[in-house]
Amino acid sequence: MSSPKPSFTDYLHLHFLVMIWGFTAILGKLISPDLSRMALTFFRTLLAAAGLLVVLWLRKEWKTVAPKERYQMLGVGVIMGVHWLTFFASAHVSSASVCLAGMSTTALWTAVLEPIVAKRRMSALEIGLSLMVIVGLYIIFRFEFDQALGLGLALLSAFLAAVFTIANSRFVKNHHALLITFYEMNGGTLAMLIGLLGLSLTTGLSPKEIAPQPMDWFWIGVLALVCTVYAYSAGIFLLRKISPFAFNLTVNMEPVYGILLAYLILHERMTTGFYLGAGVILLAVIAHPLLKNLRW
Repeated sequence: MSSPKPSFTDYLHLHFLVMIWGFTAILGKLISPDLSRMALTFFRTLLAAAGLLVVLWLRKEWKTVAPKERYQMLGVGVIMGVHWLTFFASAHVSSASVCLAGMSTTALWTAVLEPIVAKRRMSALEIGLSLMVIVGLYIIFRFEFDQALGLGLALLSAFLAAVFTIANSRFVKNHHALLITFYEMNGGTLAMLIGLLGLSLTTGLSPKEIAPQPMDWFWIGVLALVCTVYAYSAGIFLLRKISPFAFNLTVNMEPVYGILLAYLILHERMTTGFYLGAGVILLAVIAHPLLKNLRW
């Protein structure tokens, strides 16, 4: 049975979600730098899991999941948790702009990984558009490679994003997006809890590194309920119609939206290279739905 075709509204909804995700790197900057990025991810996934439990109960959409699939979702949640950990760590050690631009490589990772998982040939279109994204990334940050650690963490985060997006595109064929997200949030929470316990026993963590400040709770709440419960679940739901590659290609607009928001909120200035690179990325995003019906 073929999947339903995405509508213009679906793509518009996806761009709105990408704008929300672009805001997450800024939230990482607004939250106290003393708070461990692992503790931040732990509280985010914990609050998101609690919020999803309430939503599932109110909507009466709780359904039994086979043990094998349940453990698979929890495992993907661990990957998702490490993705967020590396994402926030990147934003912490570098600028929000570098972090978001590194995430632009998610589509390239997807173009390489998805054919391997699906056992199909790689698409010349997908590889070509992904390389355009890399060109755009290079144009934007050809003067920013001194921030190697932040960029490296962002690239790892992008790789993990491609992995769990491909996995979710398979889960969503049989399960509701909210239920998938609930199990994955629990997997991420468990992984971060184990990590925090390990750090506490080995290196020790100060109270400031574990306990959020009062204002931090507000921003973590926004991360958990808006950027996670709503945006993450809606994104999984859209995977019923939009392919993982098209999904992640659109997510490449995250640095464009995020850097614009960073300029408005954090006053991070943009260079001429940003506009050129962002234009290349935008061109790749627009070109995909126009060219995908051609034979490659």
